[in-house]
Amino acid sequence: MPSLQEVVDRLHAWYPPETAEEWDAVGLVWGEPQAQVSKVMFAVDPTLEVAEEAAAWGADLLVVHHPLFLKPVHGFAASTPKGRTLSTLVGAGCALLAAHTNADQAVDGVSEAMALALGLSELRPLVPAPAPAVDSLVVYVPGPDAERLRQVLSEAGAGALGDYDQCSYSTPGEGRFRPLAGSDPAIGEHGRLEVVAEERIEVVLPRRLRQQVVQAMLAAHPYEEPAFQVLELADARQAGTGTGRVGTVGPTTLAEFARTVGERLPATVQGVRVAGDPERPVRTVAVVGGAGDFLLDRVAGMDVDVYVTSDLRHHPASEFVEKGGPALVDVAHWAAEWTWLPVVERRVRETWGDTVETRVSTARTDAWTFAVPQEPHSEGA
Repeated sequence: MPSLQEVVDRLHAWYPPETAEEWDAVGLVWGEPQAQVSKVMFAVDPTLEVAEEAAAWGADLLVVHHPLFLKPVHGFAASTPKGRTLSTLVGAGCALLAAHTNADQAVDGVSEAMALALGLSELRPLVPAPAPAVDSLVVYVPGPDAERLRQVLSEAGAGALGDYDQCSYSTPGEGRFRPLAGSDPAIGEHGRLEVVAEERIEVVLPRRLRQQVVQAMLAAHPYEEPAFQVLELADARQAGTGTGRVGTVGPTTLAEFARTVGERLPATVQGVRVAGDPERPVRTVAVVGGAGDFLLDRVAGMDVDVYVTSDLRHHPASEFVEKGGPALVDVAHWAAEWTWLPVVERRVRETWGDTVETRVSTARTDAWTFAVPQEPHSEGA
């Protein structure tokens, strides 16, 4: 049975908090890191209904997509809706973790889960994310100390390339220096030129670990004043993740595809709204889980047949359609993002097996509760 910290660490490895938008509030909201976790529940929204369901089931951890608190708070008194939600979880000893925009663009994240649920294949990011910033560290060290220094650099986080670690490149050479008065040389004497057989070691490292790696190198290097360089590498690769997904279906028609969307997403009052010719051929589809009208301009210039997302506003959608670009399919925000819950649930079950029970919340937290049917008005009425 894992600890809460172990579960949090694994979720953060899948959905790194550093990839969240700056305005977002993700990660562990409440919980004791050393507590044992035997039951994990998943939901889109941290509502009171969801919290009560988690408490009644005996969950040790509730993982939600939408954060409970997006703005700083001074407390969570039970006299407020959000306070009642967290008070319910605290009273039941149930930790709370949010994975929001960090889960949107990740592999096995929200948009990818939605795309797969709708039957898309050959997926690629709609807006590819840049690869994490990378540095190159070059350091010169006496030959007998080279292997130990390579190990230190690896332990500090350098030398990882994809599914490989301890990656480095070394070339032999000669180092020349003359210790001056006031120095404390590890090799050589004051006033005498020294020639030392050295190795040039090159490693790559995440830029966010630059200070950590350099400090580890300086602490382990035998020289009083090591010679080294840190170079910022150009962004030549993409991370393989990103906002939204583009994939292929069918071939089918817009009407048939829209019916598939309605069948494969959880039912909501809104249902599925469509803008376009029902007989339009559909082969290539772009999707964004959650609100996606901020990408309408980008999608308009893409070679796709339909764009599926949520929360499309009247004027942007109307202008988009007038341009004669892809068709639009608008689905409920909650329904689109719900498709991620079984995916992350599966990953947890595959990781901890029978030691952890899992459950996807049965609460439908879509904001809309009912709709009023309208009869078309006759002409002249």
